[in-house]
Amino acid sequence: MRMTRAQAKERNRSALLDSALQIVTRDGYTARLDEIAERAGLTTGAVYSLFGSKNGLMVALITEHLRPYYEEIEQAVPAGVDLLEAVDAFARYYRRSCDDPEAVSRLSLQITFLDRALHDPELGGRLAASVRSQENQLIALFTGRRHGREPVTSHQSHRLTIALNALFVGLSQGVLLGLAPGADEDYFADAARALAAGMVVTEQEPDQR
Repeated sequence: MRMTRAQAKERNRSALLDSALQIVTRDGYTARLDEIAERAGLTTGAVYSLFGSKNGLMVALITEHLRPYYEEIEQAVPAGVDLLEAVDAFARYYRRSCDDPEAVSRLSLQITFLDRALHDPELGGRLAASVRSQENQLIALFTGRRHGREPVTSHQSHRLTIALNALFVGLSQGVLLGLAPGADEDYFADAARALAAGMVVTEQEPDQR
């Protein structure tokens, strides 16, 4: 059966993203578009047609890189448990991801994008928007769960999500770099639960303070 135009477009998009992942992981942001396109069996024109620019391709790459991570978190955190139990499950999932064979490559990719974003405000803004969009899934995952006598509000969940991501990024880098050899699942879970339990609870929005 002949492929439709939409199917061909999606196939080409996936091929370029797969190629970009391999080459950017190897070469960083100096990866050449012509090599990415050639590896995918396409031309650089396809890159511009599908992504608009090299930055557009990079943003799509990090978005695709993050999507499975957030989807797996939703599966790892049980429905119906309270906030601290949800945070515990999230922490243990994050620690297990450090043992994945691709964990070092993922860290390298993250550092590559962070370094480039610091020197390219346009790329930095687009990457930040992409990450915030994905983080909304975590905010929704925690919102409404019981913590003490009250359900967690969206505002509280937002603050907690930012803090947990910062905690886990730091700890996971420590694990992968050999700086935190004792940081096992229990360590991640204990740190995350302590953070969640100790955060100041407020019902006020930031502009009401």
